[in-house]
Amino acid sequence: MKNRVKRQLAPYLLVLPGGIWLLIFFAVPMITMLSLSLQEGDIVNGYRFTGHWQTYVDAISSYQTQIVRSLIYGAVATIILIALAFPVAYWIAFHGGKRKSTYLFLLLLPFFVSFVLRTISWGQILADEGPVVSPLRSIGLVGDSFHILGTSYAVIGGLVYNFLPFMVLPIYVALERIDPRVVEAARDLYANPAVTFRKVIFPLALPGVFAGVLMTFVPASSDYVNSAVLGSAGTTMIGQVIQAQYLVNSDYPTASALSFVLMAVLLIGVFLYARMLGTEDVMKVAAR
Repeated sequence: MKNRVKRQLAPYLLVLPGGIWLLIFFAVPMITMLSLSLQEGDIVNGYRFTGHWQTYVDAISSYQTQIVRSLIYGAVATIILIALAFPVAYWIAFHGGKRKSTYLFLLLLPFFVSFVLRTISWGQILADEGPVVSPLRSIGLVGDSFHILGTSYAVIGGLVYNFLPFMVLPIYVALERIDPRVVEAARDLYANPAVTFRKVIFPLALPGVFAGVLMTFVPASSDYVNSAVLGSAGTTMIGQVIQAQYLVNSDYPTASALSFVLMAVLLIGVFLYARMLGTEDVMKVAAR
């Protein structure tokens, strides 16, 4: 009887540490932030809970431009990441040979450096006197007024650079799981490389693409470091606004409301993406 009880309790005991961790560091902060978003007051006199939902309306109306801009930047960066990451992952998976681990290590090597330091270095590269703009000016390809730093191109470029491994690795794992005999069978049936890729390889890699999009679109849309370091006043993202409201203006209700609005928008976007892609079909492909 005791052994039977132990077997029944074992799965719950294994989940318990992770559940406690999520409760303390996810559920409690989320509830606290929700409470803050419905409070009124100021940093001097303190805040009190009043159920003030108007904060959400005011936050959305005041910062809708930054919210939309963040989603656009995140979407554009994610599309570019797919275009860059898929060929890299494909080459490593099918042509890396015995050095696959070495190539993956080289891909991850720059990311042993701090996220902020890498972004600052990217800013130095794109600066007017950096190794990109300065040579172009010296040979007359661009004018003196041309610059990259402080533009949306710099911010999106920083997002692509910083989140590239998060797209490459899931796609690589999906491609690595493809049975070479399936690809060989397509060739035996006279499918050319383009048809083989479109009909066999890409559908089987969809679980990796799906995971990569989730791992890049959400953090890229909510990022504030790249927009702060590489951007300007015209490229401010919503994460930068939330950071300023929390740490500079001490307007905790507005910052909390914006955080929930961003989370809700991203969740809706993820669910719509999953719906269009068909997560059940993706999971079936992954199971095969």
